[in-house]
Amino acid sequence: MVIRKHINATFILASILMLGSVGCKIVPDTEAKEQETVNFEEIIPSVDVAIARTDSIRDPIKYIGTTQPVQTVALRSQVEGQLLQLTVDVGDRVTKGQLLAQLDDNLLQAEVGKAQAELAALNSEVIRAQGEVQSALAAVESAKVRLEQAKTDVDRLQELYEEGGIALREVELARTEYRTARHTLVSAQSEVNVRQSAVKVAQGRVIAQQALIQQEQERLSYTRLHSPITGYVLQRVIETGNLVQPGGEILRLGDFNQVKVVVPVSELDLADIRVGQSVRVRLDAFPGDSLVGRVNNISPAADPTSRQVPIEIILANPEQKISSGLLARVSFAQSGGQSVVIPETALQASENQGTGGQETVFVVTGDKENATVTERIVRLGERVNGQVEVLGGLRPGERYVSRSSDALEDNQSVKLSVLSE
Repeated sequence: MVIRKHINATFILASILMLGSVGCKIVPDTEAKEQETVNFEEIIPSVDVAIARTDSIRDPIKYIGTTQPVQTVALRSQVEGQLLQLTVDVGDRVTKGQLLAQLDDNLLQAEVGKAQAELAALNSEVIRAQGEVQSALAAVESAKVRLEQAKTDVDRLQELYEEGGIALREVELARTEYRTARHTLVSAQSEVNVRQSAVKVAQGRVIAQQALIQQEQERLSYTRLHSPITGYVLQRVIETGNLVQPGGEILRLGDFNQVKVVVPVSELDLADIRVGQSVRVRLDAFPGDSLVGRVNNISPAADPTSRQVPIEIILANPEQKISSGLLARVSFAQSGGQSVVIPETALQASENQGTGGQETVFVVTGDKENATVTERIVRLGERVNGQVEVLGGLRPGERYVSRSSDALEDNQSVKLSVLSE
């Protein structure tokens, strides 16, 4: 009885095993392959891919300044007079040479007229002196004739005296006449020199008077004030009807072809700033614009209290839309060249032998459908705010894994996430 029960149990167990074996063969081969493919895809890690770019690991130095015209000119009077007219107002655009103001010029006109009348009188003196020179020259010619006649008389009477025709007294008289004629000629020649000197003196007075007239005419021109630059009127200092003294300011003008921003910089940051350096400038008035300026001047003297040094920055303003007094935010880039900067999440500790515990990144190769990663040892620099500076091992433009869903291995296939670049 016991043997029969054992045989039945064995038969039942064998039947169960046979049914199980038959059931496994019922599953088609294609379904099994699909199941294997699904399991293989599930183990491929998904990664975020980024492109290596150069950047600065440190934030740029930022300072606040105010825009100013690149050139400010105070239009001042050089003569005294009542301000009769101002042709411009604050905000008006002016061009170089444009008439801006007119002073009363009656007194200066009278001075010019008086100087011109004096010049006419001096010209008359020159003409009179030149006439006297001509008279003196005529006297010289007359004295020469008399001298020649006297010489002839002396010679003739000397011959008569030697022949016994006349007395010695007549010869002596002729000789006296000759000496007198010779003295008269010398005096006439001296008079010519005197008259010629008088002409030169008179001509010198004319030249001096002409210079005086030119000076008075120039003073007269100062009553008409013209713009020395092309720009805009910043301020009217005095109004029409007021008396203007020499040196008194009338208008203030500004040249806005370029704009300058002066910012006080800490002495600790001077090492990162140099003349000619490009800087980034943002204006609150134009929040969407980022302007590039140039360091034009670094003051040689710091403020003794704040230890800050004024730095002058020049901005191009071809459209002249940047006005004076705007708030400017200036960013000075740190010194030194930029390097590749990546997030710290891209770093993984190397498990390869002989790396000395250096950190690595995984560089992505291939396209989206067939992407693989290659382990790359990198040399790192500073770490700031979750970013790390790569000094070697990763070049700009290369694709790398910034974040992975699982640990990666060299030459492993990966899937690119929708966040990948």
